[in-house]
Amino acid sequence: MHQPFSYITYETRGAVALLSLNLPHKLNGMSAPMQAEIRAVLEHLQTQGDVRALVITGSGRAFCSGADLGDISQKGDGRAQAESTYRAMVEQSNPMILDIRQSRIPVVAAVNGIAAGAGASLALAADVVVAGRSASFLMPFAPRLGIVPDLGATWLLPRLLGEARARAALLLGERISAEQLEQWGGIWACVEDAELLDTALELAGRLAASPRHSAEELKRALDCAEHNSLAEQLQYEADRQRELIAHADFQEGVAAFLGKRAPVFP
Repeated sequence: MHQPFSYITYETRGAVALLSLNLPHKLNGMSAPMQAEIRAVLEHLQTQGDVRALVITGSGRAFCSGADLGDISQKGDGRAQAESTYRAMVEQSNPMILDIRQSRIPVVAAVNGIAAGAGASLALAADVVVAGRSASFLMPFAPRLGIVPDLGATWLLPRLLGEARARAALLLGERISAEQLEQWGGIWACVEDAELLDTALELAGRLAASPRHSAEELKRALDCAEHNSLAEQLQYEADRQRELIAHADFQEGVAAFLGKRAPVFP
């Protein structure tokens, strides 16, 4: 990918891509241009075959401090700010979260420092979330700004933490440490700060070694389970196995298992 970026950095390491939010002097505050660049990378990754997993992290001492409120405040009076924000959410922010959730390749978030507001939503939208020991998550929307959590926070948090913890966390707006969120089951792992990026890249490497279609299939199955009855989901699983067991990747997996070797997927 050769497009120059101003708000992020992008590089590939074999089959893994690394996207870093790159406004460290603003704690990677999220603006519309930054979101456009994130979406450009996500779109590119859906149409190529070399990169098979993505890591998202932040440059400097923060993952993302949330929406760039300074940028919003320059949009005129309250009504003008509201309309501008609405358009940005509908046209850019919401599609960005959907791009991550619906990505054909798995997405790993490596959370360093603070992930606040929209930044926390961005991180928690990933398929696998790892955080440094000093990282924390903050949802200040309701108690500090009088607005509702956005970028999917009201959908993500109850599913990750359960209704009681999600409701209290969003109402109180208290900073939640990475260790606490790990204990609650909200993220995959909390690791030492110095090990964060290596851990995320190692996880992404493992995901990249899986069959090319496996992440997309699994994400779709979990999405269907959100609204299916048990009987419907059992049928869905049977229908997918009917297709996938005939796939060459399954045949390779079985051959590798019987041959006591690691599978090699194209």
